[in-house]
Amino acid sequence: MAAAEGKLSPEGNVKEDMISSKDYLDPPPTPLFDAGELGKWSLYRAVIAEFTATLLFVYVAVATVIGHKRQTDTEACSGAGVLGIAWAFGGMIAVLVYCTAGISGGHINPAVTFGLLLARKVSLPRAFLYMAAQCLGAICGAALVRAVHGSHHYALYGGGANELAPGFSKSAGLVAEALGTAVLVYTVFSATDPKRMARDSHIPVLAPLLIGFAVMMVHLATIPVTGTGINPARSLGAAVVYNGEKAWDDQWIFWVGPFLGAAVSMVYHQYVLRNCAAKSFRSKYDIEA
Repeated sequence: MAAAEGKLSPEGNVKEDMISSKDYLDPPPTPLFDAGELGKWSLYRAVIAEFTATLLFVYVAVATVIGHKRQTDTEACSGAGVLGIAWAFGGMIAVLVYCTAGISGGHINPAVTFGLLLARKVSLPRAFLYMAAQCLGAICGAALVRAVHGSHHYALYGGGANELAPGFSKSAGLVAEALGTAVLVYTVFSATDPKRMARDSHIPVLAPLLIGFAVMMVHLATIPVTGTGINPARSLGAAVVYNGEKAWDDQWIFWVGPFLGAAVSMVYHQYVLRNCAAKSFRSKYDIEA
């Protein structure tokens, strides 16, 4: 009755005060499909940015792997080593996320895009175009590595393709890829959380660095198991250009694992830490009441 008369109840006043006292705003969920988005140049500019960033990432990262093996063959202990390879992957991601975050969001990874799609932060058409651009960029990046090092050396040193290492079961590889991607996607959600970005002014500046460090740490843990995929586009690009039988046999691990890990991190961050499920329930209850 009070609402019908244009007055607020005490509960309504409290709720209004709580909303006005918030120092951040959660962006509304992105529509799953927005036809108007397909007619905007900003979408295609972002797709081009994702293609270019993934190309550069795969080129530098895989070239580091091939270069390390070539140097080690010539002179023992002269290559970049596992630590250097991890730095190459993580450092390049940090650089590229910084460069593209304002254009496309700096995903550079279908698993990251998938996690953000589940969280309703990107639309379905944008997610599909991003993933297609990332995969195509990865293939082109791997092809450039082959052109630079030559077909012989590229094939001799495995093409930087992800394969399950001897002595590990497929389930172990799947778990390693899922956990590694979960760490990465959890970091992405935490580093781009609007609540933290509003309260900590340094978070937007540090986000690319934190994401890059997550990639580096995961590589140190996972290289002995799978060579570290945690990025289906990177795994696909190297597999297409290298075209090895084992790389194709194990390819499913580098898609199922990362997508599973991304989904788990999305649920954990959005529905446990950010309490989105409870907020949704409260809003529905308040409306019905």
